[in-house]
Amino acid sequence: MTHRVGILTGGGDCPGLNAVIRAVVRKAIRHDWEVAGVLEGWRGMLEGKWHMLDLEKVRGILPQGGTILRTSRTNPTKHADGLDRIKAHYKEMGLSALIAVGGDDTQSVAARLQDAGLNLVGVPKTIDNDLSGTDYTFGFDTAVNIATEAIDRVHTTAEAHNRVMVVEVMGRDTGWIAVASGVAGGADMILIPEKPIDLDQVSQALQRRVDRGRTFSIVVVAEGAKMPEGSEQREVLQSLKKDEFGHVQHGGIGSILAREIEHRTGLETRVVILGHIQRGGSPTAFDRILATRFGVRAMELVLRGEFGKMVALRGIDIVSVPFSEALVSRKVDEALYAVAETFFG
Repeated sequence: MTHRVGILTGGGDCPGLNAVIRAVVRKAIRHDWEVAGVLEGWRGMLEGKWHMLDLEKVRGILPQGGTILRTSRTNPTKHADGLDRIKAHYKEMGLSALIAVGGDDTQSVAARLQDAGLNLVGVPKTIDNDLSGTDYTFGFDTAVNIATEAIDRVHTTAEAHNRVMVVEVMGRDTGWIAVASGVAGGADMILIPEKPIDLDQVSQALQRRVDRGRTFSIVVVAEGAKMPEGSEQREVLQSLKKDEFGHVQHGGIGSILAREIEHRTGLETRVVILGHIQRGGSPTAFDRILATRFGVRAMELVLRGEFGKMVALRGIDIVSVPFSEALVSRKVDEALYAVAETFFG
């Protein structure tokens, strides 16, 4: 009897997804398993959209960004009989197991389906690197490299014009990308969701640089950082509209911060918003290797019948952890931020 495993990619895209798909297919075929690629994440499982994957389908996709299976932010629990529809299509597809590649939202649905009697294995994916179950997620290294290169490029124009340059990077709930790229790029200030922004402190730090003869400064801010409003801190949003997992769209804090800095210091200030540039393009070597290892280990869990788990990186080892460990946001390490603060101002 031939066994069949399904694989889907959910949530936001990031570099490395295709490396996972390729690894799962290669490992599965070695053990005489078939692989069904589910299209557009959980939407595909709701609507029964899928096709078979073979060696030809995954040939050459290792260096490609995005995902050949496409993705969506569909939450089956928000649809009428959503979980029951997925269970029905799981059976119709002849699946023995399903591998869900995604962040905390995707893994939360996988956990629900596991509890409902299906066989699920998770692969962690988020460029924000904020899943508690794993030391790193693929896509993060690529995003940090892109942001660091942008900061390097911004340095030259900032110095040429004696400007403060504010670089807004991704990071809805955590500031991992901001801290990593800021430290690597030599930023003079890094602002993240985990730390309240004090505009007086920011302005004073930038002014100290001017007093020391430094004619330009680089400020890196995560999109989810909160601006002070009286005694409160508020998120800066592009839209109040929520996706099916209840998330609003962040963005724009860089522009507001730039105006505040210029108003308070008199220093000419400009903003660069990197946005989806951080998601696109070819994955770094680190992300290709990590994603490949995740895909191989995920298929190994399927072959061994170890369901209800997510693969994870712990130190240098690929291990498996319960889904529950993937559903807690991992905040920026205090020690790492302390290193970054050494260079503020």
